[in-house]
Amino acid sequence: MDNKEFARQLEDRTKRFAINVLKLSAQLPESTEARVIRRQLTRSATSIGANYREANRARSKADFTSRVGLCESEASETIYWLEIIDEMQWLGKQNLTAVIQESSEILAIFTSIGKTLKL
Repeated sequence: MDNKEFARQLEDRTKRFAINVLKLSAQLPESTEARVIRRQLTRSATSIGANYREANRARSKADFTSRVGLCESEASETIYWLEIIDEMQWLGKQNLTAVIQESSEILAIFTSIGKTLKL
């Protein structure tokens, strides 16, 4: 697979991830605390794909590197909010397992891309 195909597939994957997180967040309780977490989670999860799309349209390597770093940070933050949801037991494990796994894989991908760029 060439770089363009990889980029297209990762853009699609991060968009599907954002949609899955939005669906998951709609299942959270309507408490004040859950609303705060919902906002944070949806912001960070949707930011991953948006920043990666912009990275692929970067005008320079530095811009690309910066955007990939944002993707990595947002993926890590998303995992944090998912862990909070899990520990608060707001959703069943079956609802969270696949999303947490996918967020961990996305974080690993962006961490790897970031390390490659620093070489």
